[in-house]
Amino acid sequence: MHTAEAIAARVASRRENDYTGDFILGAIDGAITTFAIVAGAAGAGVSVGIATVFGIANVLADGLSMAASNYLKCRAEAENLEKFREMESRHIDRAPEAEKRELVEIFQQKGFEGELLDAIVEGIAEDREQWINTMLTEEWGLPLHPPNAFAAAGTTFSSFVAVGAIPLLPLLFVSREESTAVIFLVCSLVTLGTFFCIGAIRGVLAQSSSPLRSGLETFVIGGTAAGVAYGAGILLEGLA
Repeated sequence: MHTAEAIAARVASRRENDYTGDFILGAIDGAITTFAIVAGAAGAGVSVGIATVFGIANVLADGLSMAASNYLKCRAEAENLEKFREMESRHIDRAPEAEKRELVEIFQQKGFEGELLDAIVEGIAEDREQWINTMLTEEWGLPLHPPNAFAAAGTTFSSFVAVGAIPLLPLLFVSREESTAVIFLVCSLVTLGTFFCIGAIRGVLAQSSSPLRSGLETFVIGGTAAGVAYGAGILLEGLA
């Protein structure tokens, strides 16, 4: 773990974006919102066919909406980074000594002092790009490598559609002759199992000490959202 090659690989990997969070976000939201429609339709006594149509429309429309939102968020982050980069560049040109004093304050707060502090500040100030990058990360707390907007949006959409379609599978394969209660029960079991699996995967990817706990957490959150949708369907049954 501490060989020169391993250390270099870890440092280099910090510049690579991880889209696991986008995948998990899309998967959880897709499963919850699609099952919410199924649960609401069951609570309102809507036919299986109508529930299926609404569910498919939701998977596509909400998936695109979520992907578009994620794309715009990533674009905003990149534009914000560029704005601050240009601002810091101007400050270095117009008030280099003031910017050096900011470097001194930053590294003093990290515990450096004396000749070592002076050497760090002067060393950073000799490299303009490093100077700007240091101000961006240390003064403003900005990431230097924002995620690719297209990759983030595509990951979110793919996971939303793939996992969001799972609650609809029983509607497609269970016999229409079965009662609505039976079909809804099958959908519930399949979807709750999906919630747990997503949570467990999240725990593994995050190297959580307890993937089981992460699975149960997502299970509870997803089940609660489904329960609320089902209750709303019952209350609004007269409008269906």
